[in-house]
Amino acid sequence: MDIIEIIKTRRTIRKIKPDPIEKDKLLAVLEAARWAPSWANTQCWEFIIVMSAETKEKLAETLTPGNPAVEAVKGAPVVIVACAKLGLSGFLRGKQVTDKGDWFMFDVALALQNLVLTAWSLGLGTVYVGAFDAKKAGELLGVPPGVSVVALVPLGYPVEVPREPPRRKELKEFVYLERYGNKMIT
Repeated sequence: MDIIEIIKTRRTIRKIKPDPIEKDKLLAVLEAARWAPSWANTQCWEFIIVMSAETKEKLAETLTPGNPAVEAVKGAPVVIVACAKLGLSGFLRGKQVTDKGDWFMFDVALALQNLVLTAWSLGLGTVYVGAFDAKKAGELLGVPPGVSVVALVPLGYPVEVPREPPRRKELKEFVYLERYGNKMIT
């Protein structure tokens, strides 16, 4: 698959087979994350690989009530817990230089995008999980101060793949020329 096809065909997978993932595939998705761009090459991301059924069960308990990803967290052979070292991204010589605050969410998202697209290209499914108690998850996993748990990403072989993509906005709905509101002509 070429990159555009991977981007267009990737789907959120919440039903994941418990089948183990080959080590080379796990390493490939982590390697893809490693090569993501980051603020001043700070590479603030860190990943915890969770395979223990007991730990996955406890992680699932940190999800918000009614979160549709609970079963994916419990049942996937691997849950990648994406973390970020704080105070690096968006900083220069220890001083914040962006009005957006710490840039860690942006950098971790770039790494995770590489990770999930590579996973998809290898036949693996993922779901971004953001609605959870990050503090509790961090305590469970021994995450030290100065590091934030950002997302949980269950990883495994899909039980089923939705055929139709969700509706995507047309370019003219969100792209402007020169000034905000000046609609792009397509």
